Amino acid sequence: MKGRLSIGPKQEPSRNGPRLGLIFNIQRFSIHDGPGIRTTVFFKGCPLRCRWCSNPESWNEYSEVLTLDAKCIRCGRCRDVCPVNAIVVDEKERRIDRVACNLCLKCADVCPTGAIAVSGRWMTVAEVMQEVASDGLFYQNSGGGVTLSGGEPLLQWEFALDLLKACREEGFQTALDTCGYAEWKVLEKVLEYTDLVLYDIKHMDSAKHREGTGQTNELILENARKTAAMRRTWLRVPLIPGYNDSVENLTAVARFGREIGAEKVSLLPYHIWGQGKYQRLGRRYPMEGVPLGSSDEIERCRQLVEDAGARATVGR
Repeated sequence: MKGRLSIGPKQEPSRNGPRLGLIFNIQRFSIHDGPGIRTTVFFKGCPLRCRWCSNPESWNEYSEVLTLDAKCIRCGRCRDVCPVNAIVVDEKERRIDRVACNLCLKCADVCPTGAIAVSGRWMTVAEVMQEVASDGLFYQNSGGGVTLSGGEPLLQWEFALDLLKACREEGFQTALDTCGYAEWKVLEKVLEYTDLVLYDIKHMDSAKHREGTGQTNELILENARKTAAMRRTWLRVPLIPGYNDSVENLTAVARFGREIGAEKVSLLPYHIWGQGKYQRLGRRYPMEGVPLGSSDEIERCRQLVEDAGARATVGR
């Protein structure tokens, strides 16, 4: 993304000016985050730690350093500006001690090739809307709009609410992609300006949900019932081989969707597109060796959901 505001990664934004949100990506021409052509705004910060997450840069509620070693020319500028000597550059490589790093982000400011970049930019609603509004004609012609995703937008619910209000004022259809792990009083306020909810269901069994995400699912399921009673709701299930693709779980998801009145169950096949991001963040990819689901397996899962009485789609 272009530039960033001069605010430290863990420093609270100024309360004197407009409210700021920490955004790590704005993806235009998105066709998988709701109906039509959409712009998806990705919020930083998430209360879950899903082992299969394809956006690990979204987890923390502060800006972070991303590296791309293939672009590094070992000029040493990053090393020279690092105030805590966390960067070593020699003739073979550039290394960052992420434990010692204080996330001042000066290294990214001076890197001439983009080998060190920043994930997370503090933005005003007006700045986000400037990018979102440029595709207004596409929303109108395709039945699309704006989707808030993440991470989890509800961790920055006040900014999310302001952004949704601004979208409504422009006549843009709005969608919220949420894991549902939030206080109901927060979710309820955001839903007032939301047309469609893409509600993530990782697993119907609470113990298995905690095993895969770090949190139990009681609050999530309770909020899903309330959400579907207020707004159009699509349940979204990331299909993780060996974790949540069993007959028992998919049947339970379908029954739950039918019970709460969800319009459909969207099955999202497991992929490894985000694997390289873990390396760029200095983390280990936790799903190493997990196979991708075959087209036959994905169709089996879709048919299971349909047979249990819920409409099912794949990929959106």
